[in-house]
Amino acid sequence: MSGRADIGVVGLAVMGENLILNIESRGYAVACYNRTTERVEDFLKGRASGRKIQGCFSLAELMGALTSPRKIMLMVRAGAAVDALIEQLLPLLTPGDILIDGGNSFHRDTTRRMKALEQAGVLYVGLGVSGGEEGALKGPSLMPGGRAEAWPLLKDILQAVSAKTEAGEPCCDWMGPEGAGHFVKMVHNGIEYGDMQLIAEAYDVMHTGFSLTNEVMSRTFRDWNRGVLNSYLVEITADILAYRDEQGEPVINYILDAAGQKGTGRWTVAEALELGQPLSLITEAVFARTLSAMKEERVFASQRLRGVTSLFRGEIARAVDGLRDALYASKIVSYTQGFQLLLAASKEYQWDLNAGRIAQVWREGCVIRSVFLDRIYEAFEKQPDLQNLMMSPFFEAALESAQAGWRSTVAEAVRMGIPVPAMSAALAYFDGCRAARLPANLLQAQRDYFGAHRYERTDRPRGEFFHTNWTGAGGSTLSGRYGV
Repeated sequence: MSGRADIGVVGLAVMGENLILNIESRGYAVACYNRTTERVEDFLKGRASGRKIQGCFSLAELMGALTSPRKIMLMVRAGAAVDALIEQLLPLLTPGDILIDGGNSFHRDTTRRMKALEQAGVLYVGLGVSGGEEGALKGPSLMPGGRAEAWPLLKDILQAVSAKTEAGEPCCDWMGPEGAGHFVKMVHNGIEYGDMQLIAEAYDVMHTGFSLTNEVMSRTFRDWNRGVLNSYLVEITADILAYRDEQGEPVINYILDAAGQKGTGRWTVAEALELGQPLSLITEAVFARTLSAMKEERVFASQRLRGVTSLFRGEIARAVDGLRDALYASKIVSYTQGFQLLLAASKEYQWDLNAGRIAQVWREGCVIRSVFLDRIYEAFEKQPDLQNLMMSPFFEAALESAQAGWRSTVAEAVRMGIPVPAMSAALAYFDGCRAARLPANLLQAQRDYFGAHRYERTDRPRGEFFHTNWTGAGGSTLSGRYGV
């Protein structure tokens, strides 16, 4: 192919290749470049053969192949590689050109890069991309943010390649300024951590506690996928549990119980701490992966530390129904906490994030896609100022209906000695939210006792602070007050 391309893509790893093929299939001409130019040649001879895809063997050649204003998507490893690539591209760019970072970059890095490129008149966009290899090829969920002037120039192409809802709505919309797009993608990944851990805990209770076979568990997840738990992750869990290798052996039984992670979950937890948000479920999901990776330590401890290993006593069918309710209720809490973090960031960074629009973008194409997100979208459409999903009528009723099974599942797991950190954290958060009184009065008394941090009183207006000389030996100097 020769001539001018509509967009350029740098990086021919799995996501880059599949996005290029997706873009071209929507009627756009694409130019591509990879630092290792042999990959360009292989791509042109293979999957890109006969398509409107132009291979370039230098960044200068790539720039010359694009229509103006030039749109260049960076599909390279997040971090230093992005900064190095921008440094190489900058002398080749002209005012009005658009750089799009489609990797999992940290939102603060995206904001920094956007502001630095403003001096050169370059429009910088941080693009959250979800859906993995299949999504990139067939239609991902896309979360762009950055310089708003770039959106009208990118909207048609990005919405064309994105996933679509059943009504034909694109799962791509402008998130907000600076690093908003990558922040939304980061929280998406955090929720993904929570969903995966909750499903893993349900599997563990069925496998270890109820002694169900892989076949029965697969059918159970498949049944759940026909109801309120319908989602991509539940669907693939059913497939995984049913899958057997060439020898007829279940593959799941031979996979080491040590989970990996790339870092977006940790970023989400760190950001929640920075913004003072109780992201307890996702935090436990991240720590559960960390604990799982300590395989050797756990094997050693299993031979030394004694605990309960009680067998399940009860009706399996009823217990499985309770487990389904526990998974559903915990999932509601996970999304509640995730959207609270999004709203807190929107306020802190003045991004004006639209929670309903975010839910809509996540409805198809991404890893956490589910019918559940339709309900979240509806909740924010009806109440744009909704601060807590659990307070919307639909989810309030859902939690009430699921609560008995949720409590019995967590209690039974504890009795059997099966760890359910995410489900337990979800239930504790629910009970904490609905508690008019928490034991924080004692915490404040302790802080005042040892540090003169002062406290508010129930018989005085909020905002008035008091100190007690608990020992009779304290001085008159008081500590400053600290928020969360």
